[in-house]
Amino acid sequence: MAVNPELAHNAFQLKREERANLTRLDPTLRRLMIGIGWDVVGFDTEPPDLDVSLFLVDKNEKTRIDEDFIFYNNLKSPDGAVEHMGDNRTGAGEGDDENIRMDLEKIPYEVYRIFFVISIYEADLKKQSFKSVRNSFLRIVNEETGIELLRFNLDQEFIDQPDATAVNVGFLERSGPNWFFQGLGKMTSGGLKEIATEYGIIVAH
Repeated sequence: MAVNPELAHNAFQLKREERANLTRLDPTLRRLMIGIGWDVVGFDTEPPDLDVSLFLVDKNEKTRIDEDFIFYNNLKSPDGAVEHMGDNRTGAGEGDDENIRMDLEKIPYEVYRIFFVISIYEADLKKQSFKSVRNSFLRIVNEETGIELLRFNLDQEFIDQPDATAVNVGFLERSGPNWFFQGLGKMTSGGLKEIATEYGIIVAH
């Protein structure tokens, strides 16, 4: 999703462990477009295939059903509140590499947080890590106005922990009538499997 740079100029620049009140940034916010991007550099053979996954969890930070795990083989939540727009295998080009659409009014009340994860597909098998990844970010856009509300740049985390194969970027959280985004930037060398297990999902890789 292309956004006019003038509309993105005043976006809140989130830092690691920082929390932003999205509802305060834009009281009209109902529908989000979350863009996640990265560049792949300096790889020897094939570029690492990065995937974006989401975990819709309850107050115990566990998924309620398998379908609360949104990824390339399950692109849409059963209620239609969250939709992953598909996998980008190369990270080529400028701007977003993968997008998620979200209707806040459709998200079930039982869903307390939504975690965003970037991971490398078959990282152990292919001996790949984030050392080949730069310029990674997450941004949140009001889909109805096209205005970018928030941007979280992750490049320093990737530089500091180049052997990691997955990152828990952060989470959306509902608190009363407000929606917040909390930046995490939590890296792991255990891949998507380690993070998924934490939220009650078993994955094959």
